[in-house]
Amino acid sequence: MALSKQKFREIVLQLLFSADFEATSQEEMLLFMMKQFAVSRSGMKGAQASAEQIVNCKEAIDAQIGEASTEYSLERIPRVEKAILRLGVYELLHTDLPPEVAIAEALRLCRKYATGEASRFIHAILDKVYKTCTLRAESS
Repeated sequence: MALSKQKFREIVLQLLFSADFEATSQEEMLLFMMKQFAVSRSGMKGAQASAEQIVNCKEAIDAQIGEASTEYSLERIPRVEKAILRLGVYELLHTDLPPEVAIAEALRLCRKYATGEASRFIHAILDKVYKTCTLRAESS
């Protein structure tokens, strides 16, 4: 059975979040998440590949988040919100997903995994990243 895009995105988010903690091995995490999400090994491998692509761009993504976040330094952003932002920025800048969908999906994940107040912050950061990158692309 194929994974829905929303479930796939949630797994990628969980992998990104767990990447901030170095306590468990990759294999342990994959087995745990396969059980938690009731997903096949091939589904997990696809999500893992997506998470690795985001981690490979982490420096550039974090720079975008840091530039857009005027009130909080990257270090002060809670880990779950940082993982949601990383996924959202990646989807905005490195996929063909419509920006409105990328932002809406980040907000959905925020409502599910973060605090209620976080959604405004996440929305503001993603909106600013999108507008900044759009302006840069138009001016070049």
